[in-house]
Amino acid sequence: MLTVLLLLALAGHAHCQRAVMSVDFGSEYLKVAVVMPGAPMEIALNKESRRKTPNVVSLRDGERHFGGPAMNIAVRFPEFAFRYILHMLGQKFDSPAVELYRKRFSHHKLVKDEVRGTACLKYSATEIYCVEELVAMMLNNSRETAEGFAGQSISDAVINVPPFFGQAERRAMLYAGKLAGLNILQLQNSNVGVALSYGLFRRDTVNETEKTLMFFDMGATSTVATIVSYKTVKEREPGSVEMVPYLTVRGVGFDRTLGGLEMDMRLRDHLADIFDSQGKAANSVRSSSRAMAKLLKEANRVKQVLSANTEHTAQIEGLLPDIDFRAKVTRGQFEKLCADIFDRVRLPVEQALKAAELDASQLEQVIIVGGASRVPKVQKLLMEAAKKSDLGKSVNSDEAAALGSSFAAGAMSKGFRTKKFGVKDINVYPVDISYNRTIEDGSVKHVRRVLCSRFTVIPQKKIMTFNKFHGDFEFKLDYGDLAHLSGDQISLLGPKSLTKVAVSGLKKVLDKYGVQ
Repeated sequence: MLTVLLLLALAGHAHCQRAVMSVDFGSEYLKVAVVMPGAPMEIALNKESRRKTPNVVSLRDGERHFGGPAMNIAVRFPEFAFRYILHMLGQKFDSPAVELYRKRFSHHKLVKDEVRGTACLKYSATEIYCVEELVAMMLNNSRETAEGFAGQSISDAVINVPPFFGQAERRAMLYAGKLAGLNILQLQNSNVGVALSYGLFRRDTVNETEKTLMFFDMGATSTVATIVSYKTVKEREPGSVEMVPYLTVRGVGFDRTLGGLEMDMRLRDHLADIFDSQGKAANSVRSSSRAMAKLLKEANRVKQVLSANTEHTAQIEGLLPDIDFRAKVTRGQFEKLCADIFDRVRLPVEQALKAAELDASQLEQVIIVGGASRVPKVQKLLMEAAKKSDLGKSVNSDEAAALGSSFAAGAMSKGFRTKKFGVKDINVYPVDISYNRTIEDGSVKHVRRVLCSRFTVIPQKKIMTFNKFHGDFEFKLDYGDLAHLSGDQISLLGPKSLTKVAVSGLKKVLDKYGVQ
């Protein structure tokens, strides 16, 4: 029963109980969960009565389409449908993420926003959409799904984002939420949403003995390994002491471009080669964006079937006008096509273990999440990397992140109260604070201090003293030492400078009250 998740409506205040929602904004699918009176933490069904919605928006004949109808258009008229755009959010036009999108979806024309320097998608001679606008359309559709399920208007939401998102990407998501008319209560890391959902359903098993797990999430376009510990902690309230279950993120490892989509692309290209070798058409199948979209859809289906079977036949009626396609594919062929992709499975696991300062033998279990983690070769390599004889499959990989984040939304709303379940996340990137200070000889000294080191537990309060200033000053927040990242990974973070803070009125206060 979902009611075991301990979300309780405030009694006697039914008129105040506004529903809240969460959105697990994945690269390939959207999942929406709702918290409302009488239905704590429910997945909202879309208009097609499905629990997840393809993350695609199509614009054709003056109409917008989402979900299944949009996917149909994406195959028949790929130039009118926009998919897999999440990782271009907040990215500069020359970013590796934008270049990868251009390579994968060459039927779309990307143009530069001359004001912000980000990538936009050109729909027609007169219509250009920035990525935030397209994301906002998808978020608005998610809100409509939630409202249709709840039977009331909804504005408060928690949105999941990948834990490796930098400040530029998070700001872009907040802007998209604003365009969609949402009041975003929090951008929650998707791995925390999964871990929270797991803990909520097993609340009674959390005790003073620490339990440490790894969640391995390989989705369509990225992979994240997260090590989480569960334990009860004493919290003192006036007149009482309560044992509160907590989850603590101990370590995170990730690969921004390792996912199922790249496997689909390899298999699509393999099928295209087979078709061309059959000599059925005068021109290469690659000259038709519609035919390549059909092959991509079929490649995804074949990949899924090969997870349970050692061979399968790919078949498409009318791949090109009056030309059908049929070819046998084996699991061995698929694994050979993706050999270099599979070689990268170990790295996020090793990164997470190193960050947590743990050995794989100290993990009680490794739980798989994400569609691409169902691929047998991925599971085999994961078990080797984590030194496990089997993998945990007890989490609903489609819905866990959305449900966990809906609990967070309910906890932050004013219309509901929840039983406590504490969360301690970590800061993936280090943050420094820097400022200039004039010293006694009149020269200017540049000072740089660490505000949050890599993997600092958050939330936390940190106090820094600026006792050398006697007048107005300013300081900057920047990313710290990023030597552990590659050049491409650093460029994906966007501007290294995060924000600037100006402190004014200090001299006036000191003149009035004195330095002491």
